[in-house]
This record gives sequence, C-alpha cells and structure tokens, in this order.
Amino acid sequence: MDRILYAGGELLTGSEIAQAIVDYAAALAGRRSAASIDIPIRTTSGGVARAHLLIGPASQLVTEPVESEFDELVDEDLVTRLRTSAAALASTRPVVGATDGDDEIDDADTDELEWPPIR
Repeated sequence: MDRILYAGGELLTGSEIAQAIVDYAAALAGRRSAASIDIPIRTTSGGVARAHLLIGPASQLVTEPVESEFDELVDEDLVTRLRTSAAALASTRPVVGATDGDDEIDDADTDELEWPPIR
C-alpha cells in the first residue's frame, strides 16, 4: 500500500495505483493540463471508498510505502488507463514531409482526448 499526501490530506491506496497517478500527473504537467480521476482508497476503518482527485501542473503529490493490516488495493483497469493516458500525452511521432525543420508532432493533445475522464 502507498500513502498519497495531497492537498493537505492523505489517502491510502494500492502501490501500483499510486505510482500510476504520479506518472499521469507528471505527463499532465508536461502538457500544462489537468484531469480529474477517481481512485479506490482504504478508509481508516479498513473499508474501501472512492476519492476524486484533480491533478495537473500545480499538483504536489507525495507517495510513500506504508505497511497495512489491510489487503492491497488493486485496480488493474484504472492503472492501465492511467498509464495509457500518460503514454499518450508523452508520445511523439515523425512527420513525413515537414518543411519547417520541425520533424516531430504531438501524437495526442489533451484537449482532444476521446475517452472520458478516468474513473
């Protein structure tokens, strides 16, 4: 499990989820963009709830591993969507026949992403 320190509070979630959030936040920051995400969290009583986060260039996220008596939270679909979104924000491809000396173009523009917000 990982603790996410965010906006003056803390959330407990799965380690893979926390790492994917940080990677996605970094990719968004590189594009000066933001997104809202919905993640599973462990409550103080051990239950599972959802948290809604706004992440972007101004996000200051810190994650740290913690030991917990509760089972690790796992959401493979969420982690895959976060990693896919981060990769799309970072990817570039060559442009055939570019004449202005710029031989790369952004492959994804956050304003034109076709999938809904990550939930």
